[in-house]
Amino acid sequence: MSADLDGDRLTLEQQVCFTLAVAAREVVSLYRPLLEPLGLTHPQYLVMVTLWQTAQPASVRQLSTLLKLEAPTLSPLLKRLEAAGLVERHRDPTDERSLQITLTDRGWNLRASAQQVPAAIIERLGMSIEELETLQDILTDVIQHAKAPVQATPAQPKPDVAAVAASPVSYNTGSSEDWRR
Repeated sequence: MSADLDGDRLTLEQQVCFTLAVAAREVVSLYRPLLEPLGLTHPQYLVMVTLWQTAQPASVRQLSTLLKLEAPTLSPLLKRLEAAGLVERHRDPTDERSLQITLTDRGWNLRASAQQVPAAIIERLGMSIEELETLQDILTDVIQHAKAPVQATPAQPKPDVAAVAASPVSYNTGSSEDWRR
């Protein structure tokens, strides 16, 4: 399948990344008021959901794979969940390098309170289960395509180095903080 690149595709509305980022931000914001009474942030909620559905104990490596998060990102989440009394972290007796995560009784009991979250989100979005399942399938395909190796494309004409060198240069005078927002 080749993309139809006729016309100006360099507009904000045409950027897939923009639409995905806004959709993600808006949907995640719907979770906040539902998770605050549970004492969870959205990333912590995803860790808990994963632990509720995973055989116990789960290794940090397993959780990292399932959540598609790097271990350095996951570790602080697990430490906060442990400080809240929801999980316990301990070394695997068969492999000291592996950290095992188990839910505490409090962590398991939180599941009953969290049961209402998915239904509340579905209701708030106002979409049918079929629409949401289709959306999830499409987003899963987007993820797979984004992770796929880049295939060779026809050679692009190389820019005229002399023309590029002769063009005026514009420097951003804003602070480096502007790029981190």
